[in-house]
Amino acid sequence: MQIQPLEEIEEAVETQTPAKVILFNDEVHSFDEVIYQIIRAVRCDFEKAKALTNQVHNYGKAVVYSGEMARCIEISGILEEIELMTQVEY
Repeated sequence: MQIQPLEEIEEAVETQTPAKVILFNDEVHSFDEVIYQIIRAVRCDFEKAKALTNQVHNYGKAVVYSGEMARCIEISGILEEIELMTQVEY
């Protein structure tokens, strides 16, 4: 049995573990602004974006996307174009 180096194990875990984008509520943006930006960022339909926006409004935050880290960073950047507050984490 061959033992893998720790670096290889960490890299494998990092690529297999989905990251997530968390969007936080604010009192600055309208529902329509947030819905539109979620549609742009996540490429989902209006109903999904509306549901996510309501979740952010009602609970203070919501996971709007889960997947590869590179895509999460891209989505977070699009959301932050209008100064929405996001966090990307594993």
